[in-house]
Amino acid sequence: MTNRRNFIKTAAIASVAVALNSFKGKPEEENDFSLKKGKKPIVLSTWNFGVQANAAAWEILKNKGRALDAVEAGVRVPEGDPKERSVGYGGRPDRDGRVTLDACIMDENANIGSVACLEYIKHPISVARAVMEKTPHVMLVGDGALQFALSQGFKKENLLVEESEKEWKEWLKTSQYKPIANIENHDTIGMIALDASGNLSGACTTSGMAFKMHGRVGDSPIIGAGLYVDNEIGAATATGHGEEVIRISGCHLVVELMRQGKSPQKACEEAVARIVKLTKNRNKDLKEIQVGFIALNKQGEYGAYCIQGGFNYAVNDETGNRLIDADYFLK
Repeated sequence: MTNRRNFIKTAAIASVAVALNSFKGKPEEENDFSLKKGKKPIVLSTWNFGVQANAAAWEILKNKGRALDAVEAGVRVPEGDPKERSVGYGGRPDRDGRVTLDACIMDENANIGSVACLEYIKHPISVARAVMEKTPHVMLVGDGALQFALSQGFKKENLLVEESEKEWKEWLKTSQYKPIANIENHDTIGMIALDASGNLSGACTTSGMAFKMHGRVGDSPIIGAGLYVDNEIGAATATGHGEEVIRISGCHLVVELMRQGKSPQKACEEAVARIVKLTKNRNKDLKEIQVGFIALNKQGEYGAYCIQGGFNYAVNDETGNRLIDADYFLK
């Protein structure tokens, strides 16, 4: 009888242990109907120009190409478009009339490359990849980044288009630096992708805040702030006021929250909540800033969240390419 009781007791304890272990492996939002699920391959990118960027990335992903190649090809589209005034060629200048570009890239093996305050080169994302693959460093800035780009065969050219120059000269009349949410500060294309092999990569590129101080660098070229990829967990990228994203190491935070079991949506919401709290603690007006995050996990689930309405993002998978308005904090 004693042996039988011990057996039942042991079996019950084992069952509880199995149940607990099973529970630990499940996200806390498993039954959250707001969870957006996709299938690999899949690519996400920020803002409406992400639709065209996604289309270029999808050409690689649908043919079982590597996520790294897809994100580079994707963000090169707005980088090379003179009509896009916040990325690459055509980007708005700093207060000295100089167009300076920032970009970073990260692959599934935690290889990273970055450039900041780079002038005269249309595709900083490709320079960032060259830094990653051809140097012992992870970031080059300013003249050093330009010298490296030229040594790698990149073409030096004027990036200040006529329309941007006109806006800058008009701005000089007042020289008032007050970026407007969702206009001057939608200054980034961030892209994250999961390929058919189940590997993640990301890219982020920008011309930065319009009429910034020369030398200003935001979150976009900073691994862990504007972009982060962990191939075991997921990837995230950000857009908006870079100073606020840097303040919380935003994209690394989002990925770490996913590691703890949060869905991509809930992870983005928590990151925004931290920015909101810090902004209030510093007695700053929340209505004057915008930050948006997008995130993608290893299962192809994705989410996005921002401080105030107006931020959208593009998603491309086997069901098509679409633009989605992100949910937001300030209702």
